[in-house]
Amino acid sequence: MVTTIERWSGVEVRALREAMRMSLREFAAHLGVSERMISKWEAGRENIRPRPVNQAALDTCLTRSDADTRARFSRLIGTDALLTAGEAEAVKPIGSDHVRHSVDGSLMALVEGSVFQAGPGNTPLWLPSYYIDVYPVSNQEYAQFVAATGAHTPRHWTGGTFPADLAEHPVVFVTWPDAVAYAEWVGKALPTSQQWEKAARGTRGSIYPWGDQATPAKCNVRENGIGNTTPRDCYMSGGSTYGVHDLCGNVWEWCSTETSPGRYELKGGAWTSPFVRATPSSFNDAAASMCDDDTGFRCAVPA
Repeated sequence: MVTTIERWSGVEVRALREAMRMSLREFAAHLGVSERMISKWEAGRENIRPRPVNQAALDTCLTRSDADTRARFSRLIGTDALLTAGEAEAVKPIGSDHVRHSVDGSLMALVEGSVFQAGPGNTPLWLPSYYIDVYPVSNQEYAQFVAATGAHTPRHWTGGTFPADLAEHPVVFVTWPDAVAYAEWVGKALPTSQQWEKAARGTRGSIYPWGDQATPAKCNVRENGIGNTTPRDCYMSGGSTYGVHDLCGNVWEWCSTETSPGRYELKGGAWTSPFVRATPSSFNDAAASMCDDDTGFRCAVPA
């Protein structure tokens, strides 16, 4: 069987952090809480009990840890937990933080499994590891899909192809089914709204991908007066902690999360949106048939 904790105290918290070989900062980020909170728990030792929501997060971190980490944790708290069959094998690394997808050649970033702060209320949630496109799908990438499948072209294309100066701009005028069809063709999926949000906000619930400071100049939103999409790498200073870009402004992005029959979440705001709408925790949705000049998508895949 695997070690379980009936009720966490500061003693077990410190043991888990040391078993995972993480610094205070790293462990706090992994749990999605502040360093000060971790320090408070550890200093209180057996006299402090984290809140139930944090105990649940600690449970999840322990059960999802590899066999070596659980064995170290067992020794540190003085138990002799047995590992289930196969758990003694060394866990293979998922890969580098950024990889190229084998089908469309897109650059993807690794978002490691952990608790993160979700939504306007910063609710702690666990997500397993996944990869997400560093940039939204471009016109040039979408053209590969059209050529391979015979799918209809977006309405702003002429003569069956995109305007040359928009090759590296996000593709727009795509419905939710269009985005799903591309994702399935390339062997990926649309991200859930939670996957999208974690890639944008990190584990600590930053307000924006770059931090907590409201800086419209770091993204393509209405206030900047550009009046159209921009190349996907135009705002490199606006990237998230995972190295994912264009998560605020430029185009709204379809997610796989259905909000009601036939309606799906959109994330990120667009060049048509005021900056306040580009906050990654904000909610927006639309009918699957919606097709506009400020809506595109990116893809994700389990790690």
